[in-house]
Amino acid sequence: MTIDPGTSLGNVELAVGDLDTQAGFYRDAIGLRELRRGNGVAELGAPDGDGPLVTLVERPDAPERPRGTTGLFHLALLVPDRSELARALNRVTASGHRFTGASDHLVSEALYLNDPEGNGIEIYRDRPRAEWTRAEGQLQMATLPLDLAGVLATAPEGDVGEGMASGTTLGHVHLQVAAIPESEAFYVDGIGFDAVVRGYPGALFVSAGGYHHHVGLNTWAGEGAPAPPPGARGLRSFTVVLPDEAALEATLAAVAAAGIEAAEDEEGRTVIADPSGNRAVLATR
Repeated sequence: MTIDPGTSLGNVELAVGDLDTQAGFYRDAIGLRELRRGNGVAELGAPDGDGPLVTLVERPDAPERPRGTTGLFHLALLVPDRSELARALNRVTASGHRFTGASDHLVSEALYLNDPEGNGIEIYRDRPRAEWTRAEGQLQMATLPLDLAGVLATAPEGDVGEGMASGTTLGHVHLQVAAIPESEAFYVDGIGFDAVVRGYPGALFVSAGGYHHHVGLNTWAGEGAPAPPPGARGLRSFTVVLPDEAALEATLAAVAAAGIEAAEDEEGRTVIADPSGNRAVLATR
């Protein structure tokens, strides 16, 4: 089965040690709005969103995620256009934080940084799909230097906007996994994503509806990398959003047929875990 082409990604939930610091970073440096806060949880999203894009759950006694383990490589916030990418660049710089990278991926232009607890973040804009190219059945992506001057020229100098713009979404998540074949069996043969990009060594990109990737998978932490300790800081879950109940039921049936165990969490959500321990919530809009 192929997953419904209208599938997208929703909320990424992170366990954090210092809720005030983390929430302040995602609000002031990244530009998300604080939608709700209470009982050690902060939900942040775009001004016109259906719900949170990032949820922070305070766990002050949780161990730090060790290096060389599976988990989040980065969460990726997709902005509507190049001028909003420029404003994001200005906003992060004005906040005193620094980027770790900036790349042209042919299908997109991306900025990279880490939050105060080391969780990776990508902020990017997509080029129009008509400009994407394919060769031998594979979407063509690369990692080239980003034209920062060209990006900055699309917005007034120093313009930080009023935070993340309307239309900002969670474009994808990129995960560190123990092995690509087992991960492909889970995400492609199990959930039903399409394998779209195999051109990066030690990585696989999968998506719905021909997108360049909704989930990135890599073994760059090392083949056979262990999962972090239970309850460690970092990724708790990410949400795969199906367009309606029929699409959700079809995906749940495919997951069951693949022998993947689905369970309800304490909030009544349907959760599955990949072979590396990364948890996905399956839900509708």
